[in-house]
Amino acid sequence: LLTGFLLQVGHEPLPPTVGRNVLGRKVLYLPGFFTYARHIVEVDGKRGLFRGLTPRLISSTLSTITRGSVKKAFPLEDMEHVSNKDDVKTSLRKVVKETSHEMMMQCVSRVVSHPLHVISMRCMVQFVGREVKYSGVFSAIGRIFKEEGILGFFVGLVPRILGDVIFLWCCNLLAHFINTYAVDDNFSQASVIRSYTKFVMGIAVSMLTYPFLLVGDLMAVNNCGLRAGLPPYAPAFTSWIHCWRYLSAQGQLFRGSSLLFRRAPMPAACFPID
Repeated sequence: LLTGFLLQVGHEPLPPTVGRNVLGRKVLYLPGFFTYARHIVEVDGKRGLFRGLTPRLISSTLSTITRGSVKKAFPLEDMEHVSNKDDVKTSLRKVVKETSHEMMMQCVSRVVSHPLHVISMRCMVQFVGREVKYSGVFSAIGRIFKEEGILGFFVGLVPRILGDVIFLWCCNLLAHFINTYAVDDNFSQASVIRSYTKFVMGIAVSMLTYPFLLVGDLMAVNNCGLRAGLPPYAPAFTSWIHCWRYLSAQGQLFRGSSLLFRRAPMPAACFPID
C-alpha cells in the first residue's frame, strides 16, 4: 500500500543498481517493490508498511456499502443472455444498459468514499518528510475542513472518476465486440473464452487509464502542507490538467505503474522535481 504510493509520488531514497536488459546491455534499475519495502521497515518498522491503512479500509467499506445501496435503490432490469450475431443490436443495447448502470454505481461510490481516500494518501505520504500532521481519521477530517474547506475532501476526484468511466466503457465494449465478432459460437470452447475476455480486457485497459489514477492520487497530496506535495518534489498544481501536462512533459505519466523492473531515467537516477 505505502510502497506503491511512494513510487507514484516519485520518492526515491535508495540509489539505482546496475543490471542488464534482455539485450544484455547495462542499464540502471531503481529498487523494486521488495527492496523499497525493506527500506520502509528499516526506517519505520513493520508498522510503517501500513500507514494510511485505517482510512483506506473505511474508504473501501463505504464504497462497497454505497454500491450495494445504489444497486438496491436502482435495480437493473433482467435481460436475456444474447450471443448470436443476428442479435448484435440487442446484445449491444444490453451492454450499454449494464455499463451505464455500473457507471452510476461506481461514480456515486467514488464520491462517497473519496474523502477517506484523500486522508489515506496524506497519511502515507508523510513518510517522505517525517511529518505527523495527519495522525488520525477524525483529526484529519477537522484539519482538512479547517484549512481547505469542503472541497479539500474532493481534490483529485475528477481524474479518478474519468478513469473509472473510461475503464468501464472501454473494457465492456471491447469485450462485447471481441465476443461477438472474434469468437465463433460453433467453437467448442467459445463460452470459456468469452468468460475470460472481460478479465483480459480489464488488464489491458487498466494500463491505459493508469495516468488518471496517478494524477488523482498526486492531486490528493499536492500543496497540502506536506513536503512531498511541495517544491522541490512537485510544483503547486493549479488543476489536475496542469498536473497531467507536467507529468506528460516529464515523461512520467506511468510513474509507479511498475513495481519490480523499474529503469532509472538517464542521466538522473532520482526523481526530485524542479
